[in-house]
Amino acid sequence: MKDSMSRREFLKKSTLAGAAALILPSTLLAACSSNSSSSSSSNDGAATKKNKIKIGFIPLTDCASVVMAKELGLFEKYGVDVDVTKEASWAAVRDKLISGDLNAAHCLFGMPFSVYTGVGGAAGTELPIAMVLNANGQAITLANKFSQAGFRDLKAAKSAIEKIMAGRETTFAMTFPGGTHDLWLRYWLGAAGVDQTKLKIITIPPPQMVANMKVGNMDGYSVGEPWNGVGVRENIGFTHISSQDIWKDHPEKALVLNKAWSSQTEEVKAVMKAVLEASKWLDNLDNRKEAAKVIGHQAYVNAPAETIENRLLGKYDLGAGLGEHVYTDDYMLFHKDGSVNLPRKSHAMFFMAQYVRFGFLDQHPEYEKIADKLIMKDLYREVAGEMGISLPDDDMKPFQLKLDGAAFDPSDPVGSLKQYGG
Repeated sequence: MKDSMSRREFLKKSTLAGAAALILPSTLLAACSSNSSSSSSSNDGAATKKNKIKIGFIPLTDCASVVMAKELGLFEKYGVDVDVTKEASWAAVRDKLISGDLNAAHCLFGMPFSVYTGVGGAAGTELPIAMVLNANGQAITLANKFSQAGFRDLKAAKSAIEKIMAGRETTFAMTFPGGTHDLWLRYWLGAAGVDQTKLKIITIPPPQMVANMKVGNMDGYSVGEPWNGVGVRENIGFTHISSQDIWKDHPEKALVLNKAWSSQTEEVKAVMKAVLEASKWLDNLDNRKEAAKVIGHQAYVNAPAETIENRLLGKYDLGAGLGEHVYTDDYMLFHKDGSVNLPRKSHAMFFMAQYVRFGFLDQHPEYEKIADKLIMKDLYREVAGEMGISLPDDDMKPFQLKLDGAAFDPSDPVGSLKQYGG
């Protein structure tokens, strides 16, 4: 980017200034971008009004595109006045999106479908998805006592887990029923052949995972970074498998909207454009060190910048003496030339099919109708077109999961479940 050096200087200064200085006055942020706009509309497609917009986030590395859109002055560039607010749990995000206390949020891709189908909220409640924020970059951390399970060894994992289960209750944690972390955990257990009905699966907010593991509340957890990397750093567990090992380039977090605010089209589009520009910035690996410093501060993720940076770059210290694994093309991605950000109906349908598979739903939902209702695909296409971002043509086409080779055909979600047996 033409102004990359000035932004680099700005980020370093804001880092040194401490967490309180991360939310800078609008005049300083405007100075960081040569293309900053006023509150009136411009060639950037800026919104015409500056109503205060609140966007929530959970302290996870993949909140980066929302946070950096703020820190780089991109919301202001597109003419919207945005506050980004740290939230305590995914349940709190859900409730604030429903009530309107939040206009939008960095959110689990699966949450809107979980809520709408009654798995994780009041059935029929609509939380529209404007765009996908990132792919990949989650993991399953196991306590060190399971170290014989190694890295990505399903057979060894099954043996280690069942050995523990034979002697006592075994507990794993995820972050929200029917959310992405819940599905990665259950999908992995299913692929390993572990009987999930004999396990206890609990809900823990992401930033509390490491502390709960330390005091023995669970034997493993499924969560986003940096909390898997922090678990290794603090020697309370090891990274057994990453989410990209389960499903390469899977949808992870999404920009989810309050239903009423979703009709404020120009404001929504301006927010999306700012986040998309930040997503492009983040996929330049030269910028990830700077991003790690900013989001690592107490005001945001509150975790060591080095741990955040390493996993952002695909460098995984696995822990438990397992060495390092480097992901070369499937680390956390925020844009990937536009292939990340399109919200796909087929992915929505996959999540809902897994709800049936894992017993959350006792009958098949109206797959395509729900996906149409919750995914704002037409709006995303409009924004992408205005920004010159390419649109993938793979939606509603079959795709395959890496872990077990299972294929999902969105034209036949019911039939797609038959390959799992049972």
